[in-house]
Amino acid sequence: MNDAGGVKCRADQKRTLWFFVGVGVVGAVLAAARFAYRGRLLDVWMGVGTLLALVGVVSLHAVTARVDADAYGLHRHTLLRRRSVPWSDIADLRVRLKYANTPRVQETRRVSLALRDGRQQLLPLPHSWSPDDPDFDRKLDALRTLHRRYGAPESRHVPVISYRTSGRGWAGSLSLCVLLLAGAAVAAWFVPNAASQEREWRSAAPCTAETPATERGECLSTQPAVIARIEVNPPKQGSRLYFSDSRPLERLWVSREAALEFRVGDKVELTLWRDQVREVAGTHHVWREHITGAGDVAVMAAGFALAAGYPAARVLVRLRGRRLPDDDVLPSALPFAGALVGTALWLLPLCYLHPTTLFTSRTAISWTAAGALVTSAFFGWAWRATRVRTPAGSGVTGESAEDDEEVFLAARFLEHTDYNPYGFGTHIVLGGGAPPAVTPHPGPDRFAAKPIPVERLTVRNVRRPRGSDGDTVPRNWHIAELDDAGTPIRLSAAPADLTRILHELGLTLPSPAV
Repeated sequence: MNDAGGVKCRADQKRTLWFFVGVGVVGAVLAAARFAYRGRLLDVWMGVGTLLALVGVVSLHAVTARVDADAYGLHRHTLLRRRSVPWSDIADLRVRLKYANTPRVQETRRVSLALRDGRQQLLPLPHSWSPDDPDFDRKLDALRTLHRRYGAPESRHVPVISYRTSGRGWAGSLSLCVLLLAGAAVAAWFVPNAASQEREWRSAAPCTAETPATERGECLSTQPAVIARIEVNPPKQGSRLYFSDSRPLERLWVSREAALEFRVGDKVELTLWRDQVREVAGTHHVWREHITGAGDVAVMAAGFALAAGYPAARVLVRLRGRRLPDDDVLPSALPFAGALVGTALWLLPLCYLHPTTLFTSRTAISWTAAGALVTSAFFGWAWRATRVRTPAGSGVTGESAEDDEEVFLAARFLEHTDYNPYGFGTHIVLGGGAPPAVTPHPGPDRFAAKPIPVERLTVRNVRRPRGSDGDTVPRNWHIAELDDAGTPIRLSAAPADLTRILHELGLTLPSPAV
């Protein structure tokens, strides 16, 4: 890794990567030979060869990537590009944290460059697939040491950027919001057509002998049929009825419930409208095809619009926290999700019952006005719940616990200590005539409690949570950075509870630091 005061990062498992490069070469040869022999692109072997060739290209890119660092800066080498960045242009070295959506949640870490012109650049190496990777930590420490020696880092700690922090981009959420709103607009555009089709279906009359041939598609015609075979499938796959001699059609998709009710050999009557079977009537059961009405389409449009509200709320939360450091954890957007659910409780029934008369019916207008007031209250609560709370300053005191009353407050020391072995503590108990202690339960007794050595502790700082504090710290908690006889530790709790705990411990809160 280190060479004459520099840092060299190379890909791991080079033999495996070179093996896949060879597989990619074989795939490219196979695809080229198949194309030359068949002269067409749509071929199974052609697809297999192309897929293997793509795997080879990705593996070649990974095996040839390297990152070197020396007194002059960082030097990146990839398959098609080389770039160097001097230390003076780098504002900070950060860790970009991602989670892979696998059956077992996997954490990946990469190093990101924060340049002084505001741009972000992701380094190909080092790359870690585990939260506990000593080799990745050593390389990161070596890079930061060089940066401190030859550059001017903006932060003393390692900023960790994750999906919870303010430094994560919001372009994805904005794109999803726009896509869902477009879906809502398309669904709303189909509401009048669905309403017209629904009215025509309900007003359709049976065909008569006088009905012209050109208009028979708009009236109801009936034809006899005999069920020859029934195919019953799981509910999501749909079931089918087969008719004797394929008359008037070979098969018909029906619901699973209808397929279970009919019997082979049943004589049924089919009702056709616009050249499609809309009804199957037998002796014991009648199946009717569901006609998508205006209410169904209006509910779909409203559902898309409400779904677009959550990514919009995530964008709003990030815009509200744009002045925070990039590694500060933002409040959760879940309160806005609750407001959207509350809105759906009155909006979806309204759209279903009044799909085309939202602005003309007095009942719909009154319903909308009352619902808008409820929604305003919900969103007002969500706006307040997602505000950014800064730590309390010095001189702030908390409520004291009575000597004969034990109070259990949810709080966690994030480091392993003699009074918090292996991070077992979930609460801190105060009062009761005994010193404060860490417990692995919320009470009501002090079973397994370990007293906190108050005389060893001093407060360094109180701040908001950062990406490096981990996902176990709730977004709305605060972090107290303490000194335990020379060892830095962190105590996390809700803002009011943290203030109270520090007051009971006899510790003075410093000025706020964000």
